Amino acid sequence: MKVLSVASEIFPLIKTGGLADVAGALPAALNVHGVEMTSFVPGYPAVLNALEKPQELHHFENLSGAPAVLRRAKAKGLDVIVLDAPHLFNRPGNPYLGPDGRDWPDNARRFAVFAEVAAETARGTYGNYKADLLHGHDWQAALASCYLRYRGGPKSLLTIHNIAFQGVFAPEIFPTLNLPHQAYALDGVEYYGNVSFLKGGLASATALSTVSPTYAQEICTANYGMGLEGLLQQRRGVLSGIVNGIDDAVWNPEKDSALVQSYSSKSIDKRRANKTELEKRFALHPGDGIIHGVVSRLTWQKGLDIFASLLDSLVESGGRVAVVGTGEPGIEQAFRAAATRHKGRVGLVTAYDEQLSHLVQGGADTMLVPSRFEPCGLTQLYGLRYGCVPLVARVGGLADTVIDANDAALGANVATGIQFVPVDGLTLWGALLRADNLYKQPKVWRMIQERGMQADVSWRRSAAAYHELYKNMIAGDAK
Repeated sequence: MKVLSVASEIFPLIKTGGLADVAGALPAALNVHGVEMTSFVPGYPAVLNALEKPQELHHFENLSGAPAVLRRAKAKGLDVIVLDAPHLFNRPGNPYLGPDGRDWPDNARRFAVFAEVAAETARGTYGNYKADLLHGHDWQAALASCYLRYRGGPKSLLTIHNIAFQGVFAPEIFPTLNLPHQAYALDGVEYYGNVSFLKGGLASATALSTVSPTYAQEICTANYGMGLEGLLQQRRGVLSGIVNGIDDAVWNPEKDSALVQSYSSKSIDKRRANKTELEKRFALHPGDGIIHGVVSRLTWQKGLDIFASLLDSLVESGGRVAVVGTGEPGIEQAFRAAATRHKGRVGLVTAYDEQLSHLVQGGADTMLVPSRFEPCGLTQLYGLRYGCVPLVARVGGLADTVIDANDAALGANVATGIQFVPVDGLTLWGALLRADNLYKQPKVWRMIQERGMQADVSWRRSAAAYHELYKNMIAGDAK
C-alpha cells in the first residue's frame, strides 16, 4: 500500500510543533503493517540540506511565477518527495512566519501550490510515483483533497491536528487556486465570504480523522468546533479519532543523551541527578520540593495565562517552576516578570530547545498542560514515558491519555497523573495543591510514576488503527 503523507513540517527535518512529530513518526510505525509511506514536504532550506542523492521527478518551467523542481530522496531515514520552489519556500526560520513574527503575506499561494502539486503527485502525474491513498495534515495540506475531489485520483484522508488553525484568506485568492468555480460554495472552500483551506478539505476528503477520540466528539460541538461544527456533524460518519503516539526510541529515558542520568521505571530514584541539573540550568534554588515543568507554546489555548496568574501563590506555598516556550507577548511577559520577582523559584527559557525539553521531562516532577482545548497533546505522553507526572486539564486527548489519581484509581493502582476541570484558576490551584500533597507521599508518587512509565504511549496501537482505516478507505468503506 503506497500512501503519500502531505505535511508542511516533519521531524527531524523541520519542526514548530506536534504536527512535525506525528508526520515524522508515522512512516516507520506504519511500515510494519506493509504501508510504504512517502512524505511530501516543502523545500525549506533545512529540508533541502538534508536530502541524500536526490532524484528529479519533474521540472516545472513556471510554477506560480518561477521555475521549480520536484525531487525524491532519503532524508534522515525518511522517504521524501520535496517541492523545491525557492520563490515559495527558500526562507530560513519559521516556515509560516516572516522575520517580523507575522504570517508570510503569500501563505495562501505557498500552500495552495504545495497542496496542488501534492495531489498531482499522488495521481501519478509526475515521474514514476503514484499513490494508493493521500493522507493530508492540517490546513496547509487540506486543499490536496479538494484537487483530488474535482480532478479524480486516489482517495484522501485529512487529519485535523488543531481545528483552530483553518487557513482562512480573502476571497480574491480563489481564482488563483486552479479549482473549478463550483468549489467556491457552501460544500467547498467558501467560508463566510472568505476562503478556508481547512473547510475545503473537510468537505472534500474521503475520510476525516483527528488525534484523539474525545477531540473527535468535541469538535462536533459549538464549544470546540471553531465554526466548523455543522460541517463536522454532517460528516461525522467518516470522522475517526485516533490518539497520537510518540517515537519511543527518540523519547526513551534509558538512552536519552539529553539527560545527565538515564533511568527506567525500575530505577526512578536515578531521576534525582536530572532534577539537580534542571535546577542548575534554570537557576532554581536546590531543594527537595516539587518542581512543575512547562514545555509549551505560551498561549491562551494552552491555559498558561491562568497558570501565570497563580505563580505568586505557588511560590509562596513552596513550589518551583521550570518553563520552556515562546508565544503570546503578554503571557511571555507574565512569566518573565514572575521569574524576575521570584529568582531561584521560577526559571524561564523563551526559546525552542529540543534538548532542554528532554531534560525538563527527565528532571521535573510534573508536566503541566492546563489547556482550554487540546486535540491530543504530546507533552503529557512524553511526561508519562519519563515519570514526569502529567497535570492536565480533562479535555481532548489529555482526557484520553491520563488516568486521574483519584481515590478509586489510586486504590486500583492504575493512576498515571492528575486531571482537573473546568479550566479556571480555582480548579487549577486545587490540582496544584493535590499534586503537592501526593508528592509528599513518596510511595504513592512513585506508584503514579511507575504506572505512567509502563503505559504504552508508542505508535503501535495507533498505527494499527490508521492501517485499518486506510484499508477500509481503499476498499470503499471510509469508516
